Amino acid sequence: MEEKIGVIAVIVKDFEQVERVNELLHEHRDCIVGRLGLPFREEKLAVISLVLKASQEKVNALSGKLGMLKGVSCKAFLNK
Repeated sequence: MEEKIGVIAVIVKDFEQVERVNELLHEHRDCIVGRLGLPFREEKLAVISLVLKASQEKVNALSGKLGMLKGVSCKAFLNK
């Protein structure tokens, strides 16, 4: 499968999900090139930006698993 450069933007509003988010990221560490996490304490949320080099299927799988978590929103973008 062709690997592409992609980005996943993640917003975590339920801090009880942080451990599961980190587990999923660890499971997909082979395709994560970079990660930036920013806590917004006053807003009680965190934003995580992920840069990946992976097939569309892998990016969609990670994005889908993250998006299924309660209090977690995400959006994936791939280069064409």
